[in-house]
Amino acid sequence: MLHQGNFTEKELMNDLLMSEKQVSSAYTAGITESSCPKLRQVLESCEKNVFTNQEDIFKAMAQRGWYNLKMAPTQDVQTAKDKFNQMKNELR
Repeated sequence: MLHQGNFTEKELMNDLLMSEKQVSSAYTAGITESSCPKLRQVLESCEKNVFTNQEDIFKAMAQRGWYNLKMAPTQDVQTAKDKFNQMKNELR
């Protein structure tokens, strides 16, 4: 296993993934609060890059068995969909 200082490769990749999530949140805030169309466009482009990075890091971690997901029960997925649709209809 590769070591950088006192950190394992797994720890470094996990930190990188968490950092990408924070960067994404910052871009989202900037996008939603910006009144300048050109700035919004630049931030949206940057956020797309962050999404790509997040996916690449996640895939690398999952391949190594460092990031495992549990499948949600079908009923829970349906409940979430129903709740979303109800909220969407209330906003119309």
